[in-house]
Order: sequence, then C-alpha cells, then structure tokens
Amino acid sequence: MSHFPKLLSSQIAYDVARTMLDGFDRHYRIFREVSHSAKTMFEAGDWHGLQRLQRDRIAYYDERVKETTILLEDEYDAENIDDEIWQQIKLHYIGLLTNHHQPELAETFFNSVTTRILHRSYFNNDFIFVRPAISTEYIDTHERGTRPTYRVYYPGALAGMAATFERIIHNFQLERPFENLQRDIDYVLRAFMERFGDFKVRPNFQIHVLSSLFFRNKSAYIIGRVLNGDVTIPLAIPILFGPSGRLTLDTVLLHKEQLMILFSFTHSYFMVDMENPSAFVTFLRDIMPRKPRAEIYTSLGLQKHGKNLFYRDFLHHLQYSSDRFISAPGIKGLVMLVFTLPSFPYVFKVIKDFFPAPKETTRALIQSKYLLVKQHDRVGRMADTLEYSNVAFPLSRFDPALVRELEQHAPSMVEYQRSQSGEDEIVVRHLYIERRMTPLNIWLQEGTDEQVDQGIIEYGNAIKELIAANIFPGDMLYKNFGVTRHGRVVFYDYDEIEYLTDINVRKVPEPRNEEEEMSSEPWYSVGPHDIFPETYRTFLLGDPRVRQAFLKHHADIFEPEMWQAFKTRLQAGQVHDFYAYDASERFINRYGVATQEQSK
Repeated sequence: MSHFPKLLSSQIAYDVARTMLDGFDRHYRIFREVSHSAKTMFEAGDWHGLQRLQRDRIAYYDERVKETTILLEDEYDAENIDDEIWQQIKLHYIGLLTNHHQPELAETFFNSVTTRILHRSYFNNDFIFVRPAISTEYIDTHERGTRPTYRVYYPGALAGMAATFERIIHNFQLERPFENLQRDIDYVLRAFMERFGDFKVRPNFQIHVLSSLFFRNKSAYIIGRVLNGDVTIPLAIPILFGPSGRLTLDTVLLHKEQLMILFSFTHSYFMVDMENPSAFVTFLRDIMPRKPRAEIYTSLGLQKHGKNLFYRDFLHHLQYSSDRFISAPGIKGLVMLVFTLPSFPYVFKVIKDFFPAPKETTRALIQSKYLLVKQHDRVGRMADTLEYSNVAFPLSRFDPALVRELEQHAPSMVEYQRSQSGEDEIVVRHLYIERRMTPLNIWLQEGTDEQVDQGIIEYGNAIKELIAANIFPGDMLYKNFGVTRHGRVVFYDYDEIEYLTDINVRKVPEPRNEEEEMSSEPWYSVGPHDIFPETYRTFLLGDPRVRQAFLKHHADIFEPEMWQAFKTRLQAGQVHDFYAYDASERFINRYGVATQEQSK
C-alpha cells in the first residue's frame, strides 16, 4: 500500500468491511454444517448422500462470494468507491478479525470479493491481503469455551492402551454400533507392536487425537499422533462398515508415508468439522512435516485458501530461484500446452486455441471436464488441479522457445504488460497447475523389469478404480498417466473423460467375410460413446516387457465383460469400496478377521 489514511473516518468503509465478513461467516457456517451432515450420512450408510455433499460443497464458496459481491454493489455502489476508502475498508476488516477463529480464511474471502468488484488482476491490487495480517499461532488457546482442537490421553503404560483406544473411539459418539470393537482394538495394538517391537514407554507417553472425524468415500478416519519422549508417531484409524452392517476398525496407519498418501492431492477433499482450521493444519504438519500447508488446507476442503497459499509459495520460489520456464518434457498433447519450471515440482497447463484432428472439442467442454474431476470422487487416481486466471510471470524467466510456442498454439491466452516495478511480464489469461509426475510411458521405457511390472500393476489398478468410480478415462495411452513419488499411477489428462454409465461397452463383431477380416479399418459401426476393450491391445501391448506384465496381471482389461460388470453395478446404485492404503494393510487380510457374516 502506498499510504494509510490517518483516520478511519468513513462509516461506509466500516459497513463494507462488516458486510464482507458477514458473507464469509455465512460461508463458513454452511461449510461446517456439511461436516455435521457428513457424520449423520456416514452413520446411516447414505453413500450417495455423502457424494452429493462433497460435490455441492465445492460450489459454496463461489456462491457466497457472488452473493456478497452483488450485495456490496447494490448497497454501496462498491465499484465506484475510491482508493482511500478501500484502504480504510481493509483496515476495518483487519480490526474485525482480531478475535476471529478463521482469520486466514476470511482474508482469502476478502481477496476473492475485492478482486471481483474491482476487476483488476489480483497480483497488481493494492487493497488485498498479499501477506497475512492476523497471526494464527495459538489461535485455539486464546478463548475459553471453544472445543479443543485435539484431545490428550495418557495410557500410562502399554497395558493401558486398550482402554485408552476404547475411550478414544467412544468419545466420537458414533450412533451405529461396532461389530466387535474389542477385537479390532486388539488388532490395532498388535499392529502397533509389530511396527515398534522394541517400544519403550517414556515418562510423557501420550496419545493426541483430533477432535473431529475425517469423512471421505465410505470411511471415517480418526487422525492423531503418539508422543513418546522426543518421538512423534503418526496415527490414522479408518472406520468402515463391516459385512454385518456394523462398524469396524479397518486398519491402523503408523507411517508418515501412509499419511502423506491419505492426504494426497489425488484424493477428494475430507469433510471435517473445524472451529480453528489453522490449528488442525498445525497438528497435521507435525505428523506430515514435508506436506505443504497449501496442500493440507486443500485436502480439508479449504481449496480456495490452499490456492492462495500455493500462489504465495510460488512467488517466494520465483524470488529465490533463477531457472527458466520451459516446455514440459514428454510427448506433446493435442489439447494442452504444458510447461514447467525445473526447480518447482508442478506443471502449468494451458488450453490451446486450436485442436488438430482427430480431436473434436472446445475450450468450454475441456473446462467442464476439469470441473467434473474437481467435483468427483478422485479415489486416489486423478490429480487435483489449481485453476488460475490472469497469472503474471516475469518474461525474463521464460525460455524464448516456450514464448514462441505459447504465441503459436494459444495466442488468445497470452498478453504482455509492464509491472509496477518496471519489469516486463507475460500474462497467461487462464491455466491449470498440477503436481509434476513422471509420465508413465517414460517410466515404462526407462524402468527395470521390476519397475515395469509394478508400473503395469498400478496402471491396471488405476483403470479399475477409475471405472469403479464411474470415470471412463477416454484416452488410455500411458502418456496420460503419471507416477507419483510414492510409486502410485495417477491419471491426469481429462479432456476425453466420460461417465462410464454413459458409455456403450461393445464386443467387436465377427467379420462376415475375408474382406472384412483383412480390413485395416473397422467394418462395423462405431457410435460416439462406443468402446471396444478388445482393441486396446493394439496400443497398450507394443512393448514385449509391458505385454508380459499386462497379460499376467490385468488381461481382463481387454474383456468387455469386465467393463460391463462395473457399469452394471454402478447402474444398480452400488458404491465401490476404496482404500487410501494398500489392501494388505487391512486387518481382514492381515489377521484374517472372521466377521459374523463370514463365520455363518
């Protein structure tokens, strides 16, 4: 800001600030109501209701921003408020946030409303929160009467852990009964001792558990940590429905890497009730110290603030790096122009202006596909994206070849400007940002035999989990999938995705004569939503190592019956079970849990 007003003299400034905060408070109240509803639906086993909650919640933020913007324009002619009043609005807003429980989110909401009203690029706006103004440290300790972020338990010794875990679970007051809670707790302790066989209890042995359950898919997660001396052990316990219809503890996760996958960008956002979200993020950072705050906020359903934090981190990285943006390595796509900064673990994707044959699509249709992925259950197999408009980059940091590529393939998406500091900038009008991964085709070409085998196992699992979630990838080429640093295969090219229930699964008809049998072109009609799984062999089995691994592990992907079976289950209203951890970790597989249903 160039200067501050000497006195906060404007009543309009205060009223506008108050109206904006009221808009945010309404948003966050509705946000928390979703989490309460998630608990009720989980207890009832209403999986379709949970999916609707998850999908609808994503739109709530923009709805409240639009609602607040219209109110300010109608009541205060906000577009024509002068600069000095806008400075006072921000200062009043800061004052109103002094004892607020979600100040960092409220600041982001202020930015969203302000930039919409002023119609200016937020990176040039003097009146937004470029840096946070209110500290969130110890925000959960300054006021009595609020629910604590986490509960502390003192087992005393290993012998006291069974009773402690029983208290932990009962404190969540789930209405649906457990199938055999004592059995499941015994398995939790058994897994704990297998993980820490030489575990010695220190004087300050404690278990901390976040006070709200984390809901996603058909699971509720208990998230916590075990403190023993100077050692912190992450803790996550998924609660699922057993075959009997009662609840079970499915496993216990005790590795940081397992928690990192649980909170991965490839999963849908959790629904969790948080009075002080910053305190939840601080707790989660303690058990996942390498996970950026932006990703944690996003995984908690606070994706707009996660997006805000990501942009701050990006600007900081630009300040302290000197490499250039270049075209991303790998096979170039027909729809997206992809570039990257080698020192930054993300890729930037711009929709091209023109799409060569055989692509038949539009910019609006592609954007709708990306929105579908944002709203859909990603089941750990589709990368989340951050969507931005009017992003300014220092032109000096762009490789000239990349600039020419942008001007050639996406000229409508590029403009140039001079920054306030006099630096030449290239502005990209619309782009998506995704976590950078190793393209699967490169992984399969360069990997060892063992890596190829594992890559194909993961690829097949990814396909089956996607179609179980009602997502048909469309273009199944290996180049459209990536390998994460955890070795998981993830889909990231969305311009051809469809719902599996909208697809016609067909078997290739037998040729009627020798001419049809020898034809290089299909001799049968092919509709726009027809798929022929048998034909996938042509482009998936070219490499001998890949062919051997594929036919060993996932030969059924070439069988129409497999695809149709998934479609039939979806049409019958079934919701598939997904696990954000290896199936071998499940107690039922690890210890052979015998449920009442199985023992009959």
